[in-house]
Amino acid sequence: MWAGCYTADGGGPGTGIGALGAAADGTLAWLGVVAGADSPSLLAVHPSLPVVYAAGEQSPDRTGVPPVRRIRPRAGRPGVAGGGSGVPRRRRSAGALLTVACWGDGQVLLFELDHDGGLAARFAAAASAAPGRPRRAHASLMLADGRVMTTDLWHDLLRVWNYRPGHGLTLDHELTLPHGSGPRHLVQHSSGCVFVVTEYSIEVAVVQRSGEAGTYRLAGVGPATTAGALAGDSAAEIALSADGRYAYVGVRGSNRIGVLAVEADGTSLRPLADVPSGGDWPRHHLVRNGSLHVVHERSHDVVTFRLDPASGLPGKPTGRVAVASPTALIPARI
Repeated sequence: MWAGCYTADGGGPGTGIGALGAAADGTLAWLGVVAGADSPSLLAVHPSLPVVYAAGEQSPDRTGVPPVRRIRPRAGRPGVAGGGSGVPRRRRSAGALLTVACWGDGQVLLFELDHDGGLAARFAAAASAAPGRPRRAHASLMLADGRVMTTDLWHDLLRVWNYRPGHGLTLDHELTLPHGSGPRHLVQHSSGCVFVVTEYSIEVAVVQRSGEAGTYRLAGVGPATTAGALAGDSAAEIALSADGRYAYVGVRGSNRIGVLAVEADGTSLRPLADVPSGGDWPRHHLVRNGSLHVVHERSHDVVTFRLDPASGLPGKPTGRVAVASPTALIPARI
């Protein structure tokens, strides 16, 4: 697995992109830093090439925009190659293109990739017409139908885009969530519904595709935890179990993982339990091969739990590995 982190420019002690190996029981071991980079806070892997994309969140180039970098493993260790620019908070690679949500200025960017995985062209999507506060694009998700959905944290907005080769993203439609909810990250269920975790209200919104045009509508909003939001809380990440029966939401502040059952053919979520995350500030987590790996930015570790296949609940922590100011964890292969 690859781990992103904050380096000195982002206020953290990390030194670059790290690698971790998983044992048969799911526990992780630190393998070392494999590429020096400034605050590679989020990462994405190419689905068919040995290429990783990293966001240098705190390191602006001459235009004042942090770079997206392409990293290609060579002789067992990757090197860093230059690339385009952006302030990614979430991105997904789909072979021919890479999407980037820019929290700093609200831009949504698309990079077309060449045959070698390089960043061949860069396109900026049209800005939202939402008035008032600055835009805060926070996440992008490539949908099963080929479109892209992005979140705008401050405008409580979901935007659905179509990709036009050679032109980038064109707006399909928008969907507004409840005021003050703060949509942050999102994941698509096999039912086609998209689950959106809201940073401010600590909830999960379910949006469902309807009609021949494929317009998304709000199917419901419910709590992300059994105990509700506590003072100082902010929700971070949402992930699904491999079979799609359970969802896991990380909550920073009270440092919990909310476990939710996916019901009604994927159109509803029901909180089952709140589990201590095992560290401080669970910024990101990954479900992989029956284990839940929780990334703690402030306690500088990744804590592993085995998941009960019947109940979906994490047991006691089975492992903890020290990682300097980790921000994200992704599998080395999709």
